[in-house]
Amino acid sequence: MATTINTNNTTIQDYNTTATNPDSVLGKDDFMQLLLTELQHQDPTNPMDSDKILSQTSQLAALETQENTNKALEELTASFKQSKNFAAVDAIGKYARLENKVHLTKNTDGSLNPVNFELNFDEDIKEGQIEIYDEENRLVKVMELKPDTKGKHAFSWDGLTNAGENAKAGTYSIYANYYNPDGVKLSGEFGSYKVESVKFDDAQTYLKLNGSFVPFDKIQEIYDGGTN
Repeated sequence: MATTINTNNTTIQDYNTTATNPDSVLGKDDFMQLLLTELQHQDPTNPMDSDKILSQTSQLAALETQENTNKALEELTASFKQSKNFAAVDAIGKYARLENKVHLTKNTDGSLNPVNFELNFDEDIKEGQIEIYDEENRLVKVMELKPDTKGKHAFSWDGLTNAGENAKAGTYSIYANYYNPDGVKLSGEFGSYKVESVKFDDAQTYLKLNGSFVPFDKIQEIYDGGTN
């Protein structure tokens, strides 16, 4: 980059000047260097205005404060991330609750779309039932559970109430109450699963629930035990 200086009507061009800051980003050290350079080359008969010096010094102080603030925020962010990772690891073996609602919808002809859902059972099922509640926490449907093994099981609700009528379109909560072969009563709910493992991928943390990895930010609650 060429620099042109006019002195006594004589033009001098310097073609050896190279850019030392190609990104045009100035830091506090750059501002200090500019200020010192101005002071060194000021005209003794016309010194720099003190107000201008104070203004530039103030800008330098503000820049340094901003850099310190940015550094503190970066450290705080790193600390939050580390705490989040510790919390995620501590969740292994506990239960995580996702959105625990299912949505019942109707077609244009008024027919209901079946609601398909999955429940995870920690122990073998001797007997029990699935209870479906509406938005006002009223029991609308009971589905009997047959003897089965523990693990994940798929179910389907046709949208009919216990009275055989069509339920209203909307959101519903699903719970399970059952007994294991030893006669111990257990319970669970749709959307709650045991945390199997934790995975860290770049800046994101994932919990393995029901065989799938779910972003930590999608978890609504983490709690002990498989009962409510």
